[in-house]
Amino acid sequence: MRLYSMPSSGNSYKVRLLLALLGRVVETVDCEYGSDTLAEVKPRLPYGKLPVLELDDGTMLAESDAILWYLGEGTEFIPADPVTRAQMLGWMFWEQYNHEPVIAVRAALLSYPERAAQATPERLADLLDRGHSVLQVMEDRLAGRDWLVGDAASLADICLYAYTHTAGERGGFDMARFPAVGRWLDRVAALPGYVGLND
Repeated sequence: MRLYSMPSSGNSYKVRLLLALLGRVVETVDCEYGSDTLAEVKPRLPYGKLPVLELDDGTMLAESDAILWYLGEGTEFIPADPVTRAQMLGWMFWEQYNHEPVIAVRAALLSYPERAAQATPERLADLLDRGHSVLQVMEDRLAGRDWLVGDAASLADICLYAYTHTAGERGGFDMARFPAVGRWLDRVAALPGYVGLND
């Protein structure tokens, strides 16, 4: 398999993290913003965006959470219980619709020079307030429990870890307000096979 991945992107990182936790090695093609490699491969990418996992038969799988589901099939990261599995999917959908558009977008506005013109003080302030509300949802969920669903790490934890673990550093969110989230981040980072965003 071959993974087309944007090294700085949380959506790409979550796929690399799951692959590492599963001990699976794939060829990785780095396609950072503005690179010749990205320009080269973009016409082949479903939806024209990263990450994309190319299977051995040439099939291209797009959308980070769909790739997580494919890779997680038959592993301990997808709960056997149908209710817990549905709850896991609920958190993954919530990540893409509520979390990523706020946490990741604020980080991108502050990190990528090509996005600087969109980083108006008003927009950054709005994203900061909304992001703290989103992180509070996670804080409330994780208070008194180790994982988002069930008794072990699932795809929901991997999915939400990607942008949450850099929310303070890259997005400027006040992570000290969310101690349960902080403890959960430490638990994910302690999973066997863990790799960091820049590893």
